[in-house]
Amino acid sequence: MATVAEQEYKTILVPVDGSEAAEKALKKAVEVAKRNHAHLDILNVIDLKQFSVSFAGMLNASGDVVYKTFEDVDKYLSELQKRVKDQGFDDVDVHARFGSPRTVIAKDFPEDHQTDLIIMGPTGLNAVERVFVGAVTDYVIRAASCDVIIAR
Repeated sequence: MATVAEQEYKTILVPVDGSEAAEKALKKAVEVAKRNHAHLDILNVIDLKQFSVSFAGMLNASGDVVYKTFEDVDKYLSELQKRVKDQGFDDVDVHARFGSPRTVIAKDFPEDHQTDLIIMGPTGLNAVERVFVGAVTDYVIRAASCDVIIAR
């Protein structure tokens, strides 16, 4: 059995959310992908539950707000992809998915893309999101069928 240092990875997933922790994870993921000549997938998961909870339930998940969020995510992912390519690494794709971040990151996306390593940050954007994203990180560590690295 190979040690972690000897393990070769072919498909690496880095989930991003705009946080500093996610940016650090992306940097680490690019380094690992370069060393392994691996493919890198950058993923942002849009949780539709965030729309139904906003404004004490007065806003529903329809039309303009969801579309604007998707546009913002698409722009963010395109900027990250350009940044990675500017660093001399071209084997990178970006993805936006709707759903539960825990399930999409730990199970759905890796199954669809044969991911063999997930590199992610330990926390989210702010105190409230740190609790939420921390729970996502904990879940991914427990439920993912591939290796998980928490970049600090």
